Amino acid sequence: MLKACLNGGRSRDDHPAVPVTPAELAADAARCAALGVAAVHVHPRDASGAESLRPAVIADALTAIRAAQPGLPVGVSTGAWIEPDPADRVAAVRAWSVLPDFASVNAHEPGAEAVAAALHERGVLVEVGLWTLDAVTAYQGWRVPVGRILVECMAEEVPVALADAGRILAATAVGEATSAAGPPVLLHAEGPATWAVLAEAVSRGLHTRIGMEDTFLLPDGARASGNAALVTAALGHVRAGGVGDGHRGIRFDVRRRLGWDRSGRCRVGLARR
Repeated sequence: MLKACLNGGRSRDDHPAVPVTPAELAADAARCAALGVAAVHVHPRDASGAESLRPAVIADALTAIRAAQPGLPVGVSTGAWIEPDPADRVAAVRAWSVLPDFASVNAHEPGAEAVAAALHERGVLVEVGLWTLDAVTAYQGWRVPVGRILVECMAEEVPVALADAGRILAATAVGEATSAAGPPVLLHAEGPATWAVLAEAVSRGLHTRIGMEDTFLLPDGARASGNAALVTAALGHVRAGGVGDGHRGIRFDVRRRLGWDRSGRCRVGLARR
């Protein structure tokens, strides 16, 4: 599965093509879906442009995206930087009038398991974000079912990010996109290591993601015009067997496990929850 992460905490001061409003998120989601992504991850914004978990803000973004691209699974973040008090994050989830298909919860954040439990109670698929080995330890103590593990490499240096990926994957005891031992895994990075870690994910047969939340740059270092350009580059390089100079080639059987058919189109989606 290739997921598009459309905006994250980025603003138009960072890049003029960052989608912020519900209409902009919807248009970008539809463009990326047409290219072949299986799901989108968004950080909805209030009228001031700030990230928000408020029910009306979440509802407006989800409703716009679903109207533009019916059936496309849509997820949101519950990061503590959006709402620092865990009790407020739980209350926000319980008040949502329109539910996302999935939502990410960072295991290292205070109150993470309670937020995950609130999502699970609402029928929202929980994605657990693992940034460090300490986060893996915290997650392993959870009693809440998880639908997907996000191995998230935050180091800017490529060798460090790849080493972190290997350590976290080893600690979770899964190395394939699907495993009888646990939920599916999505591996990605942010910043300079984005494309190298994407290549690593595909070489391991793991799910991955691309979008303006993670990088503004194409594999050759050129500045992308927007999310569609990043998705096109990701799909194009996967079809070609690699992600830029110096990265490992990718055989078709690995691409097939990631969800692409021989035409190169992504064919594996998420079950709606």
